[in-house]
Amino acid sequence: MNKTQRTLAVENEVFMGTGGRSEENRSFGFRPAFMDAETATVYPACFADGRPAPFHLLDGLPCEVVLSRRPDGRVASVKPSLVSGFTLDGEFYTREAAAQKVQLH
Repeated sequence: MNKTQRTLAVENEVFMGTGGRSEENRSFGFRPAFMDAETATVYPACFADGRPAPFHLLDGLPCEVVLSRRPDGRVASVKPSLVSGFTLDGEFYTREAAAQKVQLH
């Protein structure tokens, strides 16, 4: 299944209260990012203009992972191999791994 803003919203619902959401792990130093499971390339979450985003946002992802755009130019869907997660100290954490690390504190 292609990742969309709706699938990101569902992930946020699933991980509510676990530490696997930006608003719950930011104070631990986590930054929202995506990893392409096919290439292991990590992409920080950014606004369309390249500024770092404080939450998962598809608009700042590069063209090579974008599958479709809306008529207004915003990203509609990205490759299904993109995994939502976070970076911390140069390492990528899935939502699950970030939640586990936060719960250990």
